[in-house]
Amino acid sequence: MTRHPLDRTELAPLWRAVHDRLSSGRPVGRITLVSLDLAAQEALADLLGLDRLPGPRASVTLVRLDTALLDSVGQDTRTVAEAILGPLGDHAAVREAGRAERAALWDWLETHPVLTGQPALAPWAAQLRRTGLLQGSVVATRRFLDDTLTVLAALPAEGLPLPVFATRLLAGDAHALDDGTRLSTAVLRALAALHGTDPPASAADRRALWALAGIADDALSATVLTAGLRPEGTGAVARALTVLTDAGHAAHITLAQLRDPGELLLAPGPVHITENPSIVALAVGRFGPSCPPLVCTAGWPNSAAVLLLRRLAATGATLRYHGDFDGEGLRIAAYVRATTGAGLWRMSTTDYLSARTAAPTGPPPGRVTDAPWDAELATVLRKSGVAVLEEQMADALLEDLADLSPDHPRPA
Repeated sequence: MTRHPLDRTELAPLWRAVHDRLSSGRPVGRITLVSLDLAAQEALADLLGLDRLPGPRASVTLVRLDTALLDSVGQDTRTVAEAILGPLGDHAAVREAGRAERAALWDWLETHPVLTGQPALAPWAAQLRRTGLLQGSVVATRRFLDDTLTVLAALPAEGLPLPVFATRLLAGDAHALDDGTRLSTAVLRALAALHGTDPPASAADRRALWALAGIADDALSATVLTAGLRPEGTGAVARALTVLTDAGHAAHITLAQLRDPGELLLAPGPVHITENPSIVALAVGRFGPSCPPLVCTAGWPNSAAVLLLRRLAATGATLRYHGDFDGEGLRIAAYVRATTGAGLWRMSTTDYLSARTAAPTGPPPGRVTDAPWDAELATVLRKSGVAVLEEQMADALLEDLADLSPDHPRPA
């Protein structure tokens, strides 16, 4: 390939400056050159027809350079620069495309179902955005966030050891969630935001958060409280639950039993979920063997509770959750809703205001995050500054359950 006649070492500073300015994507009227040695000054003076050397710092208008080049080689500045250094770019367009890619990435994160389903994660997502791109790359950051959200969507786990959980979820990489990895740190910070605690500062803190997420739960000590369940089937779990329900008792099912329950089908209909065991105790005491199906999360649901609820939902049960009207209660409700697909039971703004009328005093609600099922609820709760605990709504909840227990209608 024939070399351009103006592709000379002494003119290289000029062509680099010209190529860079014309690739900026902005209007160019003047080219400024700096640190020109004597040979470069002489070459520029010859090209432009100057009667003296321009000095180490020179400035030339694009019009004058175009005129000089057209006179000498019959080509304008753009053509010469591309012939010597290759096609011009558009830095402004590249920067704008980069901004658009970054904006799309963060929009994707903020609207991801894991975040919209659990607004308590919003501060965690905001911190990730402030931290910026991983390795300066949108692609690498998206891949990392995708892995992080995949893990969060799969939690709580079913009492699996962390390496087994990671292997099943993250392309067979048993060490992906090992202590100190970027992914493990991000997931644990998300769990801390979800539970309203500080990021873990020690190995014990990290183990505690993983345990809350159903990792390495003891399959015998992780249990879920139930009442009124009469599953079909001849498996040991179905038979034991039916016997206890017929006797008017509640039951605790272990994670180990739920991992291999045999057939566990319920007749079509609602399964009501409570946050507090006291509601189950009141229901069993009132309805006895006629108690409608109930499951209790006992605060944040453990792996046994989530596994049972997911199994019931998979067989067609309609799940309906009620909990405390306080900051943590809303976060638990959002968590149960997101992880099991449960609907809400007496958890609207109207329900809260009605309960406040009946119980005007109560503890402060603590840190309140948005309720995805009711846009007004969190605002009203913050403004009120008074929590309504589930026990304060026991009468209303039992009245709802009475409609499902024909042997125990509402009291006159």
